Amino acid sequence: MRILSPVEIADKLTNRRIFLFWGPLALTWLMMAIEQPFLIAFIARLGDAKLNLAAFGIAGSFAMIIEAPVIMLMSASTALVTGRNSYKKLRRFTDILNFGVTGIQLIFLIPPVFRFAVIDLMGMPEDVAMLAHITLLIFLPWAASIGYRRFYQGILIRHNLTRRVTYGTMVRLSVIVITGVILYRAGVKGAYVGAAAMSLAVFTEAIATRLMASGTLKTLLQKDDHENGNMGLRSISRFYYPLALTSLLSLGVHPFVTFFLGRSYMAVESLAVLPVVGSLVFIFRSMGLSYQEVNIALIGKQKQNYRLLRDFAIYMGVAVTVLISILAFTPLADMWFVNISGLSQELADLSYLPLMLMILLPALSVLLNFQRSLLLINGTTGPISIATAVELVSIIIVLLVCVVFLDMVGVVAAALAFTIGKGISTLYLVPGQSAVVKSWRR
Repeated sequence: MRILSPVEIADKLTNRRIFLFWGPLALTWLMMAIEQPFLIAFIARLGDAKLNLAAFGIAGSFAMIIEAPVIMLMSASTALVTGRNSYKKLRRFTDILNFGVTGIQLIFLIPPVFRFAVIDLMGMPEDVAMLAHITLLIFLPWAASIGYRRFYQGILIRHNLTRRVTYGTMVRLSVIVITGVILYRAGVKGAYVGAAAMSLAVFTEAIATRLMASGTLKTLLQKDDHENGNMGLRSISRFYYPLALTSLLSLGVHPFVTFFLGRSYMAVESLAVLPVVGSLVFIFRSMGLSYQEVNIALIGKQKQNYRLLRDFAIYMGVAVTVLISILAFTPLADMWFVNISGLSQELADLSYLPLMLMILLPALSVLLNFQRSLLLINGTTGPISIATAVELVSIIIVLLVCVVFLDMVGVVAAALAFTIGKGISTLYLVPGQSAVVKSWRR
């Protein structure tokens, strides 16, 4: 059976076709969302669970901000790679970016630099900082592997090969399970188990994605560019800079949150619990995170599918809110935190309120990614960065008030900050979204 191109799908779009295009990408994000709870369950069952969960959370937050510049490569390659020349230019841009983020991580791993950030600034205990330092070292291949993988995933998405993106994630999840089980049985420290499993898994997924894109690349390299063939590194940088800044600001919030939690009431407990609650919420957020590329690919040349794609996003937002609410306000929450995640009752009791406070985050993620996609399609990426900066500032202000002035439990303050920040960010983009839609109707 011949695979339809996104253009052909967009010509006669239905909710069923949206679902079939979006489904593999959503499943990909869902599998990625499951991996962290799976590893947390191992960490929580190994020795010194509280210290290892805290160290894993600290190292993970720094690993995420270091990878931030490469996150949007999937959207960039989906939008820009139209033939031989654009592929070669964006691939070179990707290589430069990957080398850059790896170099930044190496600088941060220099012991005096790391100690200054984690011990002097964040006030972390020595034992937690030492665990976090080695954990971040194990995360070294993480950022470049993600950049390489997301570049080729964008090419697969553009050619309606979203199932291959899912296959790559299945490879990743399998490696995580196998590596996690082996290291768990070997008695390796929990934080090291998590970092090693995630790093090896994403490296393997990157190789698998490249292999699955080989056939598409042969066709692509024979195709002349009529849309983006004249792009250079400078024009790519102008397009990509706001997107990279958006990711940097979005993921850059994690070190700030970690800083405030380190100085909050019940600091170590909050640092241990936040990755558990955050990874659970991320499972529901994952449904909307994949929608940005879907909207870019299926909106249609005349933007004729806007209403259908908007309505699909609304249905998705309602669905994820209902599902996470059922979990948050029923005994299922206790089953998740105690029986599945393996938290002690003390840490589980600290998790319930933050989860309840974050039930709107999945729906807000759907809305935000839909808004971003409209601006990307219109070529106006600047407001996306500003909205993310507004979110970051809002989160910091809420944390400052709740931790410093109200002496609130750290993880509760973080949950409030994340929800309020995301809500303000989506509100900021509403006028820009409306202006784009109005311009399409003229």
